[in-house]
This record gives sequence, C-alpha cells and structure tokens, in this order.
Amino acid sequence: MGQDHQRPELLAPAGSPEAFIAAVENGADAVYLGGKMFNARHFAKNFEAEEIRRLTRYAHLHGVRVYITLNILLFDRELPQALDYAYSLALDGVDGVIVQDPGFLAVLGRLFTDRPQVHASTQMTLMNSWGVAFAQRLGASRVVLAREVSLA
Repeated sequence: MGQDHQRPELLAPAGSPEAFIAAVENGADAVYLGGKMFNARHFAKNFEAEEIRRLTRYAHLHGVRVYITLNILLFDRELPQALDYAYSLALDGVDGVIVQDPGFLAVLGRLFTDRPQVHASTQMTLMNSWGVAFAQRLGASRVVLAREVSLA
C-alpha cells in the first residue's frame, strides 16, 4: 500500500525546522510533522502554517514527500475545522495526512482520492489484516501498523 512495493520508504520525524532540513539533506524519502492543530503532540513546539508551506516547497525541490499528522480522535464539533485544516494542507501541497480517527479517515478518504494521500496512523492500533482491510475500505492509501507487529 505504499509508493513503491519493492523499496521501503525512509520516513523521518521532524520536531523542528532544523530536524526537517537535516532529514531532507540526509536521505529521507519523506518527513512527517505536526501542525498547530489536531496533532497528538499538542504541547510540543509544532509547526505554523507558513512553516509547513515553506518546508513543503523545500522538500519537494529535493524530491522528498511531506506528511502531516492529524492523529487525534475528534469530537463532532471539531470536524468542520479539521476538514478546513486538511483542505488547507492539501492546497499547501503536502503529500499526505496521517489520521487516527476512523470517521475522519472515512471523510478524507472520500474527499482526497489522490492527493494528498490519507494514511491510517499507528495510533489506530491496527495489528492484523482485518484492520488493514478496514482502513483501506475507509479510504486509507497506507496503513502504519502498530509497532508491536512483526515484519513477518
């Protein structure tokens, strides 16, 4: 369910602009980061919208993809703002969003059929083929399995 079934994607986390640039310059295929909204690392220094736009342009100049984490469970009242945010990320050119909430995944999976990609977060705790199939039916183009799952 990835870009290239023959070669794993080297995906690096970035908690700062410096870490983002280091990941790009040191061979990452993709970088993921959290914005100021709908991110599980709410109290971390997350990226402002303008930083995301600037860093996405930088990454794309180097052939590196950018994924933004939207990896929290959402209340009904948060869905309109979360959809607006995801749409603005799409306009900013991000390559994918990493989502935890199954309902939000289903909505984004219908809205974003190509770009940005919608990935099921490891925080969905999917650990078997049934979970992967479930996420795929909701529209996930990729599933990040729980770390407890072996490669086999």
